[in-house]
Amino acid sequence: MRRGVARSSLTLLPLALLAACGAVPEARQKAAPRRTPLVYAAHPEARACLANLGRASANFSPLPDQYYGAGCSTLNAVRLSALAGDSSLLGVTNLGPVACPLASTFAAWARYGVDRAARQILGSPLVRIETMGSYNCRTVAGTDRMSAHARAEAIDVAAFVLADGRRISVLRDWSGDDNQARAFLQTVHASACKRFGTTLGPAYNSAHRDHLHLELSGKAFCR
Repeated sequence: MRRGVARSSLTLLPLALLAACGAVPEARQKAAPRRTPLVYAAHPEARACLANLGRASANFSPLPDQYYGAGCSTLNAVRLSALAGDSSLLGVTNLGPVACPLASTFAAWARYGVDRAARQILGSPLVRIETMGSYNCRTVAGTDRMSAHARAEAIDVAAFVLADGRRISVLRDWSGDDNQARAFLQTVHASACKRFGTTLGPAYNSAHRDHLHLELSGKAFCR
C-alpha cells in the first residue's frame, strides 16, 4: 500500500516542484507531440476546408503540418481513403498526403467529372481511381524549380476502374483502339482543365504518357 501511495504522490507533484528540480524542459518536450495534431485549430481556412471536404462525404484523416527541408512540406494536408460518387463510395489508391484544397477539388472532379462520365460514356459507374501518388520531394523534371508534388499540391492519376470490371488506363487507352475509352479519357481530362489550375496529360510530353497530372496552382494551363 505504501508503494502505491508513493507512486500516486509522485504523479501529482506540481509543475513548480519539477521546475525547481530542472525538469520543466523535459516536461515541455514530452508535451510537444500532443500539440502537433491540433495544428488545424489555429487556422480558420484549414478548418473550413476540412468542413467542406466532410460535406462532400469524402473519407479522410487530417494530418499534422510537416516540414522536410529543401523546400518540401505537407501543410494543411489530409490522407484520402475514399471519395463519394453519385451512388457509392469511390476508392483511391497509392495516395500519400494531399493538401486539403486539392483534395476538395479532386473529390468534386471524381464525382461530377469522372463518375458521371463513366456512366454516360462507358455505361458503368466508377468504383476506383488509381493514382501514382501525390507528395514527392522533387523538382520539376529538367529544371531546378520545386514541383507542386513537393508541397502535396499535385496528384498523378493513372487509371480508372469501373463497376463492370473494366480498367481504363491512360497509358493504354489515351491513344488506343477503344473509341469509348478514348472519349472517356478526353472528357475527364477536359473536366479537370475546368477545375484545376494545371492539367497535364499524354498530349503535353512523353513524361506524362501514362498519367494525368492535376494541381491547383497555375492559371488554366491545360495540355
